[in-house]
Amino acid sequence: MPKITYITFDGIKHTVDVPVGLTVMEGARDNNIPGIEADCGGACACSTCHVYVDKDWINKLPAIDDIERDMLDFAYEPDENCSRLTCQLEVTDSLDGLVVKMPEKQI
Repeated sequence: MPKITYITFDGIKHTVDVPVGLTVMEGARDNNIPGIEADCGGACACSTCHVYVDKDWINKLPAIDDIERDMLDFAYEPDENCSRLTCQLEVTDSLDGLVVKMPEKQI
C-alpha cells in the first residue's frame, strides 16, 4: 500500500498508508489528517483540499485539468507551480512516498 506524507502548516508530518484507488483527499479524511477539509466530498467543486506538492513529485503526477485549475483560483494562496486539489489525485502504486504540504488555511 502506498505511503503518503501529509505535512500540516505547522510542520507536523503524518505518514499513512493509503489504499490504491482512493484519492489523496480520501487518504487524509480516512486517517483524520488535519488541514484538509474536503467540503465538497471530492467533487472538485471547492478548494478545501488544496495542498502544495513537494517539488520532487510535481512532474510525477497526472497533468492538471481545466476544472481543477479553475477551482484552484479559489484556494488560499495557490502556487501555479505546485498547488493541487487532493480530490483529483488518485492513489496508485507509483505515488508511494508522495509528500504534500498544507496551506495555512483552506477557504
